[in-house]
Amino acid sequence: MSITSLASLNPDGLYTYRDYLSWSFSERVELILGKIFPMSPAPQTQHQHCLMALSSKLYTHLGPNCHVFPAPFDVILTKDDDVENARTVLQPIS
Repeated sequence: MSITSLASLNPDGLYTYRDYLSWSFSERVELILGKIFPMSPAPQTQHQHCLMALSSKLYTHLGPNCHVFPAPFDVILTKDDDVENARTVLQPIS
């Protein structure tokens, strides 16, 4: 069942990355220890310009053996390889 509204979720519930992937609403959220936390709105143009300038410098400095990923990018924190059941999913703001 696809969740299309943040209001459809129990704010006191516990969720996993598998749940997170099934949601299709426009609000940006993170999971921290299974709890839902709303994120701030997307960054403005000036922020994104600075991000790309910094990202390109990092990419050039680190070389081809490293990867630079600008946000949004899911960072999944788990103690084991069971990613689907991870309860902490963050999207760092660059």
